[in-house]
Amino acid sequence: MSDCDHDCGSCGETCADRTAPAGMKVKLHRFSTVRKVIGVVSGKGGVGKSLVTALLAAKMQRRGSHAAILDADITGPSIPRLFGVQTRISGTQLGLNPARSATGVDIVSMNLLLEHDTDPVVWRGPVIANVVTQFWSEVIWNNVDYMFVDMPPGTGDVPLTVYQSLPVDGIVIVTSPQELVSMIVEKAVNMARLDGLNVPVVGLVENMSYFECPGCGRRHAIFGESHLEEIAAQYGIRSTARLPIDAAIARACDAGAIEGVQSPWLDGIADTIAAL
Repeated sequence: MSDCDHDCGSCGETCADRTAPAGMKVKLHRFSTVRKVIGVVSGKGGVGKSLVTALLAAKMQRRGSHAAILDADITGPSIPRLFGVQTRISGTQLGLNPARSATGVDIVSMNLLLEHDTDPVVWRGPVIANVVTQFWSEVIWNNVDYMFVDMPPGTGDVPLTVYQSLPVDGIVIVTSPQELVSMIVEKAVNMARLDGLNVPVVGLVENMSYFECPGCGRRHAIFGESHLEEIAAQYGIRSTARLPIDAAIARACDAGAIEGVQSPWLDGIADTIAAL
């Protein structure tokens, strides 16, 4: 249609150019602009999904883009601590304003709304999913080039809500080297490719892939030999990355200084995201 604004989520028309089912996509705040949305997912917990989210956002910010993170891990948020952000989210009658990191990454996380960041969030799935969509629709995301959505592990309410409600351009799957990871990755891939979702997998990251001895430079597979290439080939994922076990990264996370980690291992995946 000649007067189409391509906001399919708020449109009831039926046409060949429709990109989302009517009523499924949640409308972005009227003062917001978000150009690309990238989900960061994992089939199981403890593999470094938030770390990869933070590194990718920091990398895109260093490249001159405006990056943002929507922390959708409502019951286990860790993004603010990685960035050393303690500023509470502010709001006006127009909407909520995200917190901002030292280099300018916009961040919205449940921990920035709690009185104490150790307060537990004891909510059922539908309430949590609703908060995620509110982070999208009620926050003023100002001129964001790349929004990274840090999702909780698994294939439950929140990932499904994000896929159905946000215009996700692609996902990055985070894994570890253990043998069982192939099955876990398959679950994440199969969910993204379900009819009605059809979310592209743009990258596969293997965290804790190896330890490089500082003395001899030899790499040791502490958690088992890598299966990254064969898993990626099995599911047609072209962009991959291996993250090392590195005490310097752990220290940066603990110090809230993740933006100081250069992360050359993720350059290829960042290039793939930039080319979307």
